[in-house]
Amino acid sequence: MSREMTGAEMVIQAMIDHGVDTLFGYPGGAVLPIYDAIFQQDKVRHILVRHEQGAGHAAEGYARSTGKPGVMLVTSGPGATNAVTPLADALMDSIPVVCITGQVATHLIGNDAFQECDTVGITRPCTKHNWLVKRIEDLPRILHEAFYVATSGRPGPVVVDIPKDIQFTKGIYTGPQNVVHKTYKPVVKGNLDAIRHAVDLMSRAKRPVFYTGGGVINSGREASQLLRELVRMTGFPITSTLMGLGAFPASDPQWLGMLGMHGTYEANWAMHDCDLMICIGARFDDRITGRLDAFSPGSTKIHIDIDPSSINKTVKVDLPIIGDVGHVLEDMVRLWRASNHTPDKAALASWWREIDGWRARKSLAYKRNRDVIMPQYAIQRLYELSRGRDTYITTEVGQHQMWAAQFFGFEEPNHWMTSGGLGTMGYGLPAALGVQVAHPGSLVIDIAGDASVLMTMQEMSTAVQHDLPVKIFILNNQYMGMVRQWQQLLHGNRLSHSYTEALPDFVKLAEAYGCVGMRATKPDELDDAIREMIAVDRPVLFDCRVANLANCFPMIPSGKAHNEILLGDDVSDDELEDVIDEEGKMLV
Repeated sequence: MSREMTGAEMVIQAMIDHGVDTLFGYPGGAVLPIYDAIFQQDKVRHILVRHEQGAGHAAEGYARSTGKPGVMLVTSGPGATNAVTPLADALMDSIPVVCITGQVATHLIGNDAFQECDTVGITRPCTKHNWLVKRIEDLPRILHEAFYVATSGRPGPVVVDIPKDIQFTKGIYTGPQNVVHKTYKPVVKGNLDAIRHAVDLMSRAKRPVFYTGGGVINSGREASQLLRELVRMTGFPITSTLMGLGAFPASDPQWLGMLGMHGTYEANWAMHDCDLMICIGARFDDRITGRLDAFSPGSTKIHIDIDPSSINKTVKVDLPIIGDVGHVLEDMVRLWRASNHTPDKAALASWWREIDGWRARKSLAYKRNRDVIMPQYAIQRLYELSRGRDTYITTEVGQHQMWAAQFFGFEEPNHWMTSGGLGTMGYGLPAALGVQVAHPGSLVIDIAGDASVLMTMQEMSTAVQHDLPVKIFILNNQYMGMVRQWQQLLHGNRLSHSYTEALPDFVKLAEAYGCVGMRATKPDELDDAIREMIAVDRPVLFDCRVANLANCFPMIPSGKAHNEILLGDDVSDDELEDVIDEEGKMLV
C-alpha cells in the first residue's frame, strides 16, 4: 500500500498494519496532530492514563500477557521524561514496547524551546534503539523498523521521536513489506553441533538441573510446551527465575520452585551442587547467582540465549548456544528422541533423594496466627479461591512481590507480570490495566504493597473511566516492607524512614475514585471477602491488613553465596514470637 497522508496519519496506519488494537497515552501539545488522527479513526483504541509512567507500565502489562508489542504515546519534554522509568523497566525485563514521543518542530530543536528535551539522548541507555525523525520520507521506514526491532531477537523497548511539523507534513506512506534493519539481524537458529553436544552432556549428567528464565516465555507458548516436553523426557529437576514463572507448571513434581535471593532452599542448593546446569533464556543476574566466585562451582554450564551480549557477561559458561529458545528446544527434543538418549537412572534417583532432603526443610513454612492475617496466608487463600479461573497476576515491588512468587502457583506462561530487573514500585496497578484491556473477560489482580501502590494510585481513575474491573489486593503492613526487613536484619534494626505514616483509608479512597473498597483484618474474614472481591464486576481496592513485621524467607543476604541461604528458623524464634505477639496487639 502506498498513498499520501500526513505524518500523524502514518503513525496510526503503521499501528494498524502491525496489528495494534490498543494504545496507551496522554496528550500534549507536541502530539496533538496524532491525537487528531486518533479521533478520526476507530481501529485503534486509545486508553487515557493519568501519568505517562502509567502508560508505559500498562503497555508492558499488555505486551507481557499477550506476546504482542505494547504501544504508548506521550508528548515532548516532561511527557518523554516521565516515560523513562517504564522504558528502563521494559529493557531490563525484555518487554516489547513501542513508544511514540512528540518533539518540538525541527527548526526549534536545540533552542531550549517550550517542552523540549533531548529525548533520543535521554532514552538511549534505556531502549534497544531510538530514532529522531527529521524527514517525512523516513517516517514509514522508521515506524516499521521500530516494531521489528522491539519484537525480534531479545524483545525490548524502542522510541520514535517525531517533531510536530513532521506530523503535519504530507508524504507517501508505504506498508511494512519485508521489514529488515540494516544492522540488527538476530540469530534465531542455534548451532546444531553445539545443541548435539548439549544433548550428549545431558545424557551423561549425574546431577543435572534446568535453570529457566523469561526468555522461554518471550519465545512464545510453543517454547513453554517444548520445555515441558524436554523436562519430562529427561526426568531432570527444573527451577526458574522470577521472570520465568509459569513456563513450567508449579504443580509438577519436577518443579523446585523459584530460585535466587528469595527462592526455595531446594532450588538454590540444587543449583549449587549440580554437575550440569542447563540455563535456558536467563541471564545469570545477581539476584540468582549471589556471590559470583561461589556460584555453582562444580558444574558444567550450558547457556541458551538469543542475545549474544548475555553470554559470558557475568558467568563464564562451558557451552554457549545463541538462538531463539523455541528453536533450540525444538532441536534438543528432536535430537534426544532420535538418539534414544536416556539419563543415568541410578544417578538421577540418587540426585532426587538429595533434593527431597532439601525439600524436607520446608523453606516456605511460616508461623500462623489465629488473630492476625499473615501475608503468606493471604496469598495462599487468594490463590486457592481464584483457581479454575483465567487469572492474571501483576505485582508492585517488595515483600508482597516475593510472597506472590512463592505462594501463587502459576501453571501457564504469560499470566505473571512483575518488575524483575528494575524493581519498579508502582508497576503493578497500571500493568494490571494493560492486562485487563487485553483480556477483558479474565480476572486480573494486582498483588500490592501499601507503599508501592501509592506511586501510581491515580490510575484507578483510568480503571473507572474505561470500565476495567481490576482487583488491587493490598497487603497492608504499614511499612515499606522489604526496606524494613533489610534494616532489621542487616542494619541493626534501625528503621530509618520505612514506616509509612499517614496512609490513606483505602476503602474511602476507593469510593472517592468510584471504585469498590473492601477491608479484612482477621484470618476468618478473609475467604468471604476475597470471594466478594472476585465477584464484583468493578475495580476494587482491597485493604488486607497483615502482620506488620513479618519477614520474607528464604533470603540470601546481599554479598553472600547462593547456598548461604537464611530460613525463617535461622532467626531467633524468641524474636519472631515477640514480633508476632506485638503484631497481634497492634492489629486486633
